[in-house]
Amino acid sequence: MATQVTAKAQRNSAFLRIAIALQTLTIFLQAVSAGLLLTSSYGETLHSAGARVMYGASMLYLLAAVLAWKPGGGSPRPIWHASGFLVLASVQVVLGIAHVPSVHVPLGVLMFALSMLALIRR
Repeated sequence: MATQVTAKAQRNSAFLRIAIALQTLTIFLQAVSAGLLLTSSYGETLHSAGARVMYGASMLYLLAAVLAWKPGGGSPRPIWHASGFLVLASVQVVLGIAHVPSVHVPLGVLMFALSMLALIRR
């Protein structure tokens, strides 16, 4: 029984690492598409689609954090981190729609740095 719980906890922990990596990658790709937004006709479409994917990746990170916490009864800290990322992603979307680049761009940089930190710590 303990072996099953341990194996499940390890799978969920691996899922958490993958979710963080996916979130980090999507945030990086948003920076790339922001550059394309400035230089090409299809940049706006790509950046808009990427925002949806990045938001989905943040939701996946939260789901993975809950699944990693639940079986082993470990620290809920990853859930708080993932929830924070989801809040930041929500703010990013609102700022992007409102066309407030003076806050949108630095917040994107901060999100990438925090996501990289979360990935390194996992």
